Amino acid sequence: MDAKTVGGCVALFIYSSLSSAAAIQAERTIRQGPRNDWNRDEIKAVYGSPVLDLLFHGAQVHRHTHNFREVQQCTLLSIKTGGCSEDCSYCPQSSRYDTGLKAQKLMTKDAVMEAAQKAKEAGSTRFCMGAAWRDTVGRKTNFNQILEYVKDIRGMGMEVCCTLGMLEKQQALKLKEAGLTAYNHNLDTSREYYPNVITTRTYDERLETIKFVRDAGISVCSGNLILLLRNNRAGEAEEDRVGLLHTLATLPSHPESVPINALVSVKGTPLQDQKPVEIWEMIRMIATARIVMPKAMVRLSAGRVKFSMPEQALCFLAGANSIFTGEKLLTTPNNDFDADQLMFKVLGLIPKAPSFSEEPAKAYEAETCEEAVSSSG
Repeated sequence: MDAKTVGGCVALFIYSSLSSAAAIQAERTIRQGPRNDWNRDEIKAVYGSPVLDLLFHGAQVHRHTHNFREVQQCTLLSIKTGGCSEDCSYCPQSSRYDTGLKAQKLMTKDAVMEAAQKAKEAGSTRFCMGAAWRDTVGRKTNFNQILEYVKDIRGMGMEVCCTLGMLEKQQALKLKEAGLTAYNHNLDTSREYYPNVITTRTYDERLETIKFVRDAGISVCSGNLILLLRNNRAGEAEEDRVGLLHTLATLPSHPESVPINALVSVKGTPLQDQKPVEIWEMIRMIATARIVMPKAMVRLSAGRVKFSMPEQALCFLAGANSIFTGEKLLTTPNNDFDADQLMFKVLGLIPKAPSFSEEPAKAYEAETCEEAVSSSG
């Protein structure tokens, strides 16, 4: 071995010894691309890296994999609110808790389409519909209505996402046929801590729905809910956040979309007394998700309303490239439209165009060109 090679090996050893796990794994991700063989200790080491290192190297991976200034604007509408039989301890829509929320029927097609059009005009390129159901079994009439909503909103040139609870295999195939872009089914936390949050649906049932969605050819949207770190079993531990990321990062294919949600405490739910999640916890989750699942859309989701513009800027720097806009996220408050527009202007963010199959994309491009010609004329 010549002196140059020896010197290189020594330099590499020193670099590995002094560098954080975030630096080492980010470089590996940039060099080798996505991988599905992560172990928990690797992800734990990345998550536990000094926060400035984690922020910087998450940004490196983000810039390598995405247009770092592009941020997708999405809108989430509750099309069937309240009355859910589940006991998710964070959710005001559970029929088990007295939160003052009244159960409502499925919204009419006209009301949904009006909301979708309004969202598109406000800059959203993905329209998400949520129904407060445990599953879609025995809801044939409502499910067929939703298939119509999906077809018509897709026809508007928007991505369409649904979160309707657990799905059966045939239902996933019908949603794909209708033109659904993505299906959201969050795992929320680690397998170990999950029973402390939800008891009416198992972790494996959630993973089964994700498999049905993937097998149908629909993009998977699955993420977490950041709770207060454990204090005498009051909340999840860092190991639970790492466990959630490990589950997602070792799926046969990474989710195309990973929403990072901070708990919004609602009076009447078991988690009503939880304190707000700090920005550093969001940054750790976002940057770690970006390093271990580089190609995913990492969505800065619930709880964003609690963070200032500079704090949100750190989230974008760490690797987030999507937000939810509109007055509400299902039933909880969301950021003001004008404040988001100002943020895009101040930070120099670029609205991300929708991504879907070639034919709808061409229709969207044609529509955009037509609008541009009309406005210039």
